[in-house]
Amino acid sequence: MTTQVTDHRGGVWSIAVPIPDNPLGHTLVHLLETDRGPVLIDTGWDDPDSWDTLVAGVAACGFDVADLHGVLVTHHHPDHHGLSAKVREASGAWIAMHAADAAVVRRTREAEPGRWLDYLLAKLTAAGAPEDHLTPLREARAGGRGRRLPGRRAALPDRGIEPGELLDLPGRRLRAIWTPGHTPGHVCLHLEERHPVLEPARPAAAEAGAAGPGAGRGAGGGTAGGRGRLFSGDHLLPGITPHIGLYEDPDDEREATDPLGDYLDSLERVGRLAPAEVLPAHQHAFTDAEGRVGELIAHHEERLSGLRALLREPRTPWQLAVAMEWNRPWDRIPYGSRNIAVSEAEAHLRRLVKLGHAERVPGSDPATYRAV
Repeated sequence: MTTQVTDHRGGVWSIAVPIPDNPLGHTLVHLLETDRGPVLIDTGWDDPDSWDTLVAGVAACGFDVADLHGVLVTHHHPDHHGLSAKVREASGAWIAMHAADAAVVRRTREAEPGRWLDYLLAKLTAAGAPEDHLTPLREARAGGRGRRLPGRRAALPDRGIEPGELLDLPGRRLRAIWTPGHTPGHVCLHLEERHPVLEPARPAAAEAGAAGPGAGRGAGGGTAGGRGRLFSGDHLLPGITPHIGLYEDPDDEREATDPLGDYLDSLERVGRLAPAEVLPAHQHAFTDAEGRVGELIAHHEERLSGLRALLREPRTPWQLAVAMEWNRPWDRIPYGSRNIAVSEAEAHLRRLVKLGHAERVPGSDPATYRAV
């Protein structure tokens, strides 16, 4: 087993924890040294090889898993939150997560067996999925296979992450930035400290003049606004557009959410931070966060424009997903990934409806949409 560990300097490390049978390859789990002990940002997939890699990676950073003080979870997906329970078991570390994602974890753990399959069947039927796609789900429901969903084992967090708060990490300045979209409770974490490599020390006179309102915004000098580093989870990745789908409570009958709108708003907030470097959970660290934010916003604007053109012919969400451009032809998209694709199509539809660019065809069943 080869463990990839990168020292990002200034008490920040990354450990590449493998994701089994996934083209992403690995999750970059970050270790942040604090005066109270090391803290992990995400943990990786719940798999024996992934656990062994994480343990070896923590050792390569100069610590034992038992030394870990806490776990900050950017979002609830299993390649980020999967090993949190094992970390807590081995170290006594606390686990922190935004309340919206904690609610998803709690809902999944407490759901009656088969509840998720019932919900998925209802959603896909309403989206216009064909019978040959629904049949395997009906068979899984009849066979009681909903009991084995992996999310039922996910750890409940011990504490929340409040948007805008400076986290209780002695010796560090790490601020939570709520960035919903990829999940409802996704958070980025802004290390408000001068970058040890990319940001040269400020002149002594400037340091002396910093005493006053806003002084001390980060170790070694003020870092408000455009300095520091951003642990971006899946919100901002250098070469991948994160999935934006639906994460709704099946029992919540309030107005439908707008996850793509949330994501675009969150992107703009992160762009305004202008961190010196972004440390994402996949691929590699990168600079020019503002430029990447601009690319992602332009991508979604282009995609919304393309979907509006597709809706000149009324389509169900399923038909829209089939017609959309993906990274491979529809007939080569795996079964489970088609459900994710339909969820993403629905998220884009909601944005178009909210903008007044599309509407549901009155009386249509399954729901059919057209451009306005």
